[in-house]
Amino acid sequence: MHVMGILNVTPDSFSDGGRHAAADAALAHAKSMIAEDADIIDIGAESTRPGAAAVDAAEEWSRLEPVLAPVIALGVPVSIDTYKADIARRACVLGAAIVNDVWGLQKDPGMADVVAAAGVPVVMMHNRVEADASIDILADMDRFFERSMQLADQAGIARERQILDPGFGFGKTMDQNYLVLNRLDHLARHGLPILAGASRKRMIGAVLDVPTDERLFGSLAVHLLAAERGAVILRVHDVKAHVEALAIQAAMRRERAALVPAEAGR
Repeated sequence: MHVMGILNVTPDSFSDGGRHAAADAALAHAKSMIAEDADIIDIGAESTRPGAAAVDAAEEWSRLEPVLAPVIALGVPVSIDTYKADIARRACVLGAAIVNDVWGLQKDPGMADVVAAAGVPVVMMHNRVEADASIDILADMDRFFERSMQLADQAGIARERQILDPGFGFGKTMDQNYLVLNRLDHLARHGLPILAGASRKRMIGAVLDVPTDERLFGSLAVHLLAAERGAVILRVHDVKAHVEALAIQAAMRRERAALVPAEAGR
């Protein structure tokens, strides 16, 4: 299990917009998450929250450039959270180790080739322009991921470098978000690792009726359930809390595994 710590260098992200926009604040936060045992740092410079203003590539890079190389130099793998091929290319040249595309290679036609040329893994997230309560969301995800995987295969991205993200909070109704969580093991049919990222999202606030900065406990609950259903990477704001919760879960799994041979011998 891997914990991916979120580093938003944006003025308008839904949870921590503006807190780490300055290069020194971003670097300090990255160091803090690494000290808390983050396995990956995911850096994004454009908010993808509903209603956020679009950012052109020049502005996105101007936010990233002062931060990216210093964070990469810390020695922990860095993921670049972008759907723009040119941003991904520049980040990979500097040493980004993963591309995290919220449109699953389907927004920018050049993205798959950039990832293939860089030889890095790619997170392909399910997304929709808008939610539709009438659709079968699992079937929609299957079709989306089959297209993303096809694009990745055609570009020459090895299957072992492809990762799926169900996209909690993106183009889904509240009920669909929880249906996807409850059926997350459905995605195992695609044979790829799964990343889950529901940290502090509205699907948690809607159930608990708490503001964004009071959604840690709900985030932990959702992510532990996701891990039980097959997620192997958790994208989170609160690294230490998740690392500790996952350690308890791992201890439970070890105990459970130890029972299997004992019970088989009865």
